[in-house]
Amino acid sequence: KKVGLVIIDEIHLLGADRGPILEVIVSRMRYIAGQTDRHIRFVGLSTALANAQDLGAWLGISSAGLFNFKPSVRPVPLEAHIQGFPGKFYCPRMASMNKPAYAAIQMHSPLKPVLVFVSSRRQTRMTALDLITCAVGNDKPQQWVHMAEDELEEVCASVKDSALKHTLQFGIGLHHAGLNDRDRTLVETLFVEGAIQILVATSTLAWGVNTPAHLVIIKGTEYYDAPTKRYIDFPITDVLQMMGRAGRPQYDRHGCAVIMVHEPKKQFYKRFLYEPFPVESSLANQAPPNPSYYDLHDTSPEALSDYLSSLVRGSLEALESAGCITLGGEDEEGGGMVEPTTAGRVASFYYLRHTTMEVFARNLGPDQQVPDILQVLCAAPEYDELPVRHNEDKLNNLIARNTGAVRVQVDMRALDDPHTKASLLLQSHMSRAPLPISDYITDTKGVLDNSLRILQAMVDVAADSGWLETALSTINLIQSLMQGRWIEDCSLLTLPHITPEVASALASIGCG
Repeated sequence: KKVGLVIIDEIHLLGADRGPILEVIVSRMRYIAGQTDRHIRFVGLSTALANAQDLGAWLGISSAGLFNFKPSVRPVPLEAHIQGFPGKFYCPRMASMNKPAYAAIQMHSPLKPVLVFVSSRRQTRMTALDLITCAVGNDKPQQWVHMAEDELEEVCASVKDSALKHTLQFGIGLHHAGLNDRDRTLVETLFVEGAIQILVATSTLAWGVNTPAHLVIIKGTEYYDAPTKRYIDFPITDVLQMMGRAGRPQYDRHGCAVIMVHEPKKQFYKRFLYEPFPVESSLANQAPPNPSYYDLHDTSPEALSDYLSSLVRGSLEALESAGCITLGGEDEEGGGMVEPTTAGRVASFYYLRHTTMEVFARNLGPDQQVPDILQVLCAAPEYDELPVRHNEDKLNNLIARNTGAVRVQVDMRALDDPHTKASLLLQSHMSRAPLPISDYITDTKGVLDNSLRILQAMVDVAADSGWLETALSTINLIQSLMQGRWIEDCSLLTLPHITPEVASALASIGCG
């Protein structure tokens, strides 16, 4: 009730995955303001848009308060180069971009900071190593190092990641989610202060950290999508955000961006990088001005009403099928009765997908033990987006065959499935088994972050259903994940420096 100003940055992300959340927040704020007669001012910041008037109308902004500039208008002018690369297969095509990337650095930014964006953690390492090879071949191995030798040695000694330690010696930093917080912060500091000239990063850096550079190289505009098991294009908003890192205010008179794309997509990017692009709502209906986008052939009021009714009906039926709501008869005002169920309230409270509650309804039951709960947990749709990268099915196979670490068997025919990987990571965590690559450490953190709220929801569902044994088993699994130990392990193992051998020796003298 005390909010009088709402500032929304990157409002063009309405068309992205999190767009509906932003729309709900704004719509609720406007509704509350209308009901309480309190004026709330909205300020939206965005890239250039083709349908800025639609966005302004949704925010309640009149033409007097709407400013839509051309894409070329920016504090530091941007010079963009789009290069097309042939080749049907992704990895060879990415490899073919490394020498042109080195040439772009030499041409456009031989002395100023350079950001190289790639699609994956593995590509950060491979790209950095190829750039080092090019620099050594050109007899300039130290051209990107801008600090004293003793200082460089001290920095490298403090780095934990072996690949980063190697690349830093040549003035190249790596930045991705697989690094620990200390290494990541160190790399950011070195790059911002100019101690290293090149930073090879995944696309997430474009959103999370303010590290502008004179030259930005976007090495490929595709990434591997685990659920569909294929390479798909970055959203155009991500490409624009990466390009936006080029040009340092107060330091540069202009910035430079080199976008390396698959040859067939070159014209597409030429168009969208120089023209405003439209943003479509995920909640509000833009059917009258954009009927083809919604596959509508009739834009009469009756047809639009039927279309919107079908959308609402489909959503309500999906929620009812998942057991989150019940649909009844008409209320006093003639509308349909919609009542939330316990499952619906639990899903809302713990911010879970309605399909997760459907998984609970199918698989949870009375008298279930920890292995059963673990399988239900890993089947949750929240793990659909867990990345299973190229050839990680082979690593999953190695983990699955480690009978000392994996006590609950997984489907050996689905080793490339994100839910199988989630199970293997959680079991390795409770067994304190070493993981094959550093990427798995970061993946484990993400799996654990999701597990707690899913399991707490399972406790609520089991308690509401009167399943005491199932609720206790779920609580035991929560405790196991928090401590990083199986519930049947000796409790002494949770103490520092206590190994299974020490625990056995203590038990033999009555201290277990």
